[in-house]
Amino acid sequence: MSEVKPERNLALELVRVTEAAALAAAPWVGRGDKISADNAAVNAMRFILASVDIDGTIVIGEGEKDNAPWLYNGEKVGNGKGPKVDVAVDPIDGTSLTANGQLNALSVIALADQGSLYSPKSVFYMNKICVGPDAKDAVDIDAPVAENLRKVAIAKEKRISDLTVMLLNRPRNDEMIKQIRLAGARIRLIQDGDVAGAVMAARPNTGVDLMMGIGGTPEGVIAACAMLTLGGTLQGRLAPQLEDEKRNAAAEGLDLKQVLHTHDLVKSQNSFFAATGITDGELLMGVRYEATGATTQSIALRSRSGTVRIVNGEHRPEKLVGLLNSIG
Repeated sequence: MSEVKPERNLALELVRVTEAAALAAAPWVGRGDKISADNAAVNAMRFILASVDIDGTIVIGEGEKDNAPWLYNGEKVGNGKGPKVDVAVDPIDGTSLTANGQLNALSVIALADQGSLYSPKSVFYMNKICVGPDAKDAVDIDAPVAENLRKVAIAKEKRISDLTVMLLNRPRNDEMIKQIRLAGARIRLIQDGDVAGAVMAARPNTGVDLMMGIGGTPEGVIAACAMLTLGGTLQGRLAPQLEDEKRNAAAEGLDLKQVLHTHDLVKSQNSFFAATGITDGELLMGVRYEATGATTQSIALRSRSGTVRIVNGEHRPEKLVGLLNSIG
């Protein structure tokens, strides 16, 4: 019997998963408790994911970094009745953003054919550069920062001073921040939210031209799934920051000099990506409450068809309470 292939648009089913996680996390927005917010999102995502018609295995999960008991690497998810797939999850891309009530926190999930997602193993950090389709042939992670900015500006028919670069506000990115400023480009520093930053760089009208710097390896793999639909590109190189990471990388035989392109991070051309806004942002509207219930906004991507859908959801109060009670 031939293996079942994911032919239908699973991204639309995955929106249910990210909606549930976003709705569960939303009551914790601005309350300063990122652990409770993350736990709520994890439980909700796992609860709804169990009903999706896939035979999935978590490849990118909460994992060792977060010491999570659920949605860990290797966990089986879905109801087992559908195609065999690798699953990458980030119940909250931006836990600090959620806890502090800041922009661009998302709930994210992606999947692709079994065996196709790159496993970062125990190396949590990666140097990345990500752009949209208009500049995908202009970037080279090995090139100097100023050269990348010059070529992206030409590709986008802008001046370097018109470009906005998004990157994480971390000491490990200080030298890159310095080089971007010397080149004359504008910078948007973020405290969290690697996946949102990459997708914003590849989407029109977000005000972000490219994302650069050292961020999360798992987030890089998830973002690569989105790039397959959006037509952008993500280049990365593992950049272990901790001594444990460096020892693990050596023990696992990882090549720290290898440039990982989108097709290295996601070897299948059949990927799906879904995200729902938890807080408002340039990419998606966050969860909002009215007397009639809650509203959500999500994005659903399917690489095979190149389809991008923005999904607006309305959730009646009595149904919403029932969902949250079931999860809790």
